[in-house]
Amino acid sequence: MAKSYAISLISALAASASLSQSQSNTAFADGSLSFSPFSSSSSSSPGQSSQPSTAAADEPAPPSKVRNDNPRTSSAGFDPEALERGAKALREISVSSNAKKAFELMKKQEETRQVEISAKTAEYKAMQAQAEVERQRVLYDEQKKLAQHQAQTKSQMARYEDELARKRMQACNSSAENEYHRARNQELVKLQEESSIRQEQARRATEEQIQAQRRQTEREKAEIERETIRVRAMAEAEGRAHEAKLAEDVNRRILVDRANAEREKWVAAINTTFDHIGGGLRAILTDQNKLVVAVGGVTALAAGVYTTREGARVIWGYVDRILGQPSLIRESSRGKYPWSGLFSRAWSSVSRGSDKGSASTNGKGFGDVILHPSLQKRIEQLSGATANTKSHNAPFRNMLFYGPPGTGKTMAARELARKSGLDYALMTGGDVAPLGSQAVTKIHQLFDWAKKSNRGLLLFIDEADAFLCERNKTYMSEAQRSALNALLFRTGDQSKDIVLALATNRPGDLDSAVADRIDEVLEFPLPGQGERFKLLKLYLERYIAQAGSRKPGLFNKLFKGEQQKIEIKGLTDDILMEAAAKTEGFSGREIAKLMASVQAAVYGSENCVLDASLFREVVDYKVAEHQQRSKLGAAGGGSS
Repeated sequence: MAKSYAISLISALAASASLSQSQSNTAFADGSLSFSPFSSSSSSSPGQSSQPSTAAADEPAPPSKVRNDNPRTSSAGFDPEALERGAKALREISVSSNAKKAFELMKKQEETRQVEISAKTAEYKAMQAQAEVERQRVLYDEQKKLAQHQAQTKSQMARYEDELARKRMQACNSSAENEYHRARNQELVKLQEESSIRQEQARRATEEQIQAQRRQTEREKAEIERETIRVRAMAEAEGRAHEAKLAEDVNRRILVDRANAEREKWVAAINTTFDHIGGGLRAILTDQNKLVVAVGGVTALAAGVYTTREGARVIWGYVDRILGQPSLIRESSRGKYPWSGLFSRAWSSVSRGSDKGSASTNGKGFGDVILHPSLQKRIEQLSGATANTKSHNAPFRNMLFYGPPGTGKTMAARELARKSGLDYALMTGGDVAPLGSQAVTKIHQLFDWAKKSNRGLLLFIDEADAFLCERNKTYMSEAQRSALNALLFRTGDQSKDIVLALATNRPGDLDSAVADRIDEVLEFPLPGQGERFKLLKLYLERYIAQAGSRKPGLFNKLFKGEQQKIEIKGLTDDILMEAAAKTEGFSGREIAKLMASVQAAVYGSENCVLDASLFREVVDYKVAEHQQRSKLGAAGGGSS
């Protein structure tokens, strides 16, 4: 153990000797202070080595080549004799019996040296802290002197400015009077300008007040005139109602007199008939042979009538089940039976060509359906694609129409079927639930009937969410689920005979399997201002301009006279455009009802004339009614 420790100590001494020699060379060459942690016997004492180091730190010496006076040293000045002597001393120590004590003594000397180095380091840090405190004190003294100097400078500047101000006041005393007059004149001019401004403001305020009073007077006058017109219209309507009531009383009395005369005539005829019948019955009852023949004839006649009626009912039920239209269909372009409606279908096929020509001339390519141009173009493309699909015997594509109520979904489906050359049939989803267990049979009958169309059939199901909703709904009955499954079974594959078109206001309620069978989805939004303008013109032509143009029948001629035609005065496109702007949020059905209300208001007037004021009044009333209905709907939705 001691031997290995001695060997390691020799190697450490050699490395430290070389390191101290290189550091000493660097110190003398570069002028920096070096400190060797180990000292040999040939090294100088700390007092002796500190002086050249301090001198080197104070005044850097020029670099010089290290002198080598000992020929045994290397070119760098390393003397191996000290290392050899140290190695020899270590060998002697390791051989001696006191090697362990020597090493412990060397270890204690090294620990003592480390303690001295730590003490010197702490002393150096304390000196550094004291120097920092001294530096802070000197800096504080300098800042204090600088602040005193700045205060003295400011006081000198204040005294200098005070002297300048006194000199300036003395120089300005001579021109103070002129300056006073000039300021006085400027003040007078300013007062005059302010007075003129106040007068102008007072004049403007007076004019605005006069204008406001004038506008208030005009509004009150217009309100009085409107109230007068309303009272006059109500009085005229009451007068016409009273006249109509009097005329109705007169007509009722005339009819009652005629009915009494007819009743007396029929009573006399009945009495005469019963007299003859009574005589015949007396003759039959008095003769036994005639009585037997009469009873037998009546019995045979009753049996024949009953047999014929029951047989006809059974046969007709069978024919109706085989050839008739299903009960779920509410409207169809096909007749109820194959032989019914031949003339109407022939006439529609003949008039279809003329409709195409008129549509191309008047610019209406989609009949009376007014839609957004992009939506109308899409439906026309679908109608052309459907017609080509039928001509090429390819499978049809199913469609879904969704949007708010009254936006033209049913009319668009009807026009789509007409333009594509297909038959159409209309049913509603609400008719399936009341059928109960018969719903599945009716669904299959419906699809069997639809496949018999030679031209192809567009089956339009309105309110589709009523029975095509999600099958996991708790309120859905087993019969409804069965009906939905039957429809899904019949529409599992794409058909070449039936186009399925669904319409709903809530597309999210449809079953996922139903949504998977949809190929085209069309949204029908509320009409914009341009579409509302076209709808107003369309229904104005239909309900107002063409009202009373058809010839009345015989009954109307006898009792009501000729129907008076409505006269339109001053109703321009600008007024219709104004109404279109007011009816924001109206659907197509609401606009039709609005024009029907206009027609009723015109019929309620005295001379059956539609002018701009009456039209605006009805439009404002319907707009207010629409807003109130919207508020009630929103309140109901919020409360629920």
